[in-house]
Amino acid sequence: MYNLTENIIENPTFSRERNSDFARTLRKRVNVHFKTTNTSRNANANMVVKTIVMLALFFVPLALLGTGMITSTWALFAAYLICGLGMSGIGMGVMHDAIHGSYSKNDKINTFLGYSFNLIGANAKIWKIQHNVLHHTYTNIDQADDDLNAPFFLRFSPHAKHYWAHQFQHIYIWFFYMISTISWITTKDFVRLNRYRDMGFLEKKNEYSKSLISMIAWKMLYYSYALVLPMIMVPLPWGVVLLGFLTMHCVTGLLVSTVFQVAHIMPVNEFPLPDEEGIMKNDWYRHQFATTTNFSPKSNLLFWLIGGLNFQVEHHVLPDVCHIHYKKLTKIVAETAAEFGMPYHVNRSFLNAIRTHTSMLRALGKKQVLSEV
Repeated sequence: MYNLTENIIENPTFSRERNSDFARTLRKRVNVHFKTTNTSRNANANMVVKTIVMLALFFVPLALLGTGMITSTWALFAAYLICGLGMSGIGMGVMHDAIHGSYSKNDKINTFLGYSFNLIGANAKIWKIQHNVLHHTYTNIDQADDDLNAPFFLRFSPHAKHYWAHQFQHIYIWFFYMISTISWITTKDFVRLNRYRDMGFLEKKNEYSKSLISMIAWKMLYYSYALVLPMIMVPLPWGVVLLGFLTMHCVTGLLVSTVFQVAHIMPVNEFPLPDEEGIMKNDWYRHQFATTTNFSPKSNLLFWLIGGLNFQVEHHVLPDVCHIHYKKLTKIVAETAAEFGMPYHVNRSFLNAIRTHTSMLRALGKKQVLSEV
């Protein structure tokens, strides 16, 4: 078996011939849906309302903290907890569509709303490379999908090197999910900026230095209103405010990490590798179906809260469609997949998806020898 940990192919390629009929058929049916329903594939009024709500959930409690209107410990933690929900909503339900270019037909609107990711401490440019390019193109391909690249004590792929500590990762993973956005706003973006420069993503003149300066400026702005100003204005010890701030990120990190991970790190999902020449066995569309799982398709509340990411299959094959439409497109996608012999994975509930994901992490922790998946 070809082992990417020893012979890394950074840009595996997919066949452009196989299942081209599937792509044309799916696109045609989706286009017909939007035409016959006289709706846009981009954001609608409900999406605009959601955007306002999520931004308000994040910024209104921060405004109360920053003006010193909150004076008690319980109110401070309540405010930061609400901020955590708002931050999650911005990340999964606003900036995610905007950076994919599916929020609006207007690129300026997408760019503007994409900066909401910077406002919550991360970086839109880094996310676009990590998520849009590396994850969506090379889903579940070890070394190529940057979502699989984790610290040595975490093992998300059966092709990754195994360490003794991995047998416990299904237990301690939840702590690292909680602190994932803390890592984002401190070191992770800077590490990835350097790595993406080395990979050739920042080749324009002075692009790296400009990106670095911009990143530092955005993060300073974020820390100023999300942490420093409340420390100054709230009449409580600075340690209490810091703990509230960290609690906000723990809420966001746990929710966001869990939602994204249960869509791909699952027993039914494949972790394919390219051959010695860097060619993948499947075409790109079949690859997306084989490596992605939906969950809790009947929950309207979950769909609204997490930006439709419980319909990950629809998102991966139709990333240019705003998530607000996924629920109405799922029948088209599922039926077209069945017609062309594509797998279509669905977990009945979020809790069941979490249990199954935990089982997968346990299995990956025990697996010491690479095998075909």
